[in-house]
Amino acid sequence: MTHVVTEACIRCKYTDCVDVCPVDCFREGPNFLTIDPDECIDCAVCIPECPVNAIMPEEDVPGDQQHMIKLNAELSVIGWPSITKRKPALPDADEWKDRTGKLSELIR
Repeated sequence: MTHVVTEACIRCKYTDCVDVCPVDCFREGPNFLTIDPDECIDCAVCIPECPVNAIMPEEDVPGDQQHMIKLNAELSVIGWPSITKRKPALPDADEWKDRTGKLSELIR
C-alpha cells in the first residue's frame, strides 16, 4: 500500500509533509504535490503534517477521490522533481484550502 495526495492539495501545495518523509517520495508540480507509489514506504508520518488533510492511505481514499490514486502514480513519473524541503505554500493557498472539486485547476 501507499499513501495518496488528494484534490485538497491542488492550488494549495503546503509542503509541511515533505520535511518529514524519510524516503523523499514527494514530487512537486506547479500547483500540486504527488506521492510516488514506488518510493512510499507507507510510514504515515506525512499525514498529520498536512494542514488540509490531503494525504491518506490508499485504502482510505474515498470513492469521489479514487481517481487520485492513478493520478499520483501517473504524475510521479512524468518528470516532476523530487521535493525534500519545505517551501512556502502558494500565495492564495488559504483561499483554496477549503474548496472541493479542484481537479480542473490542476496544472500538469
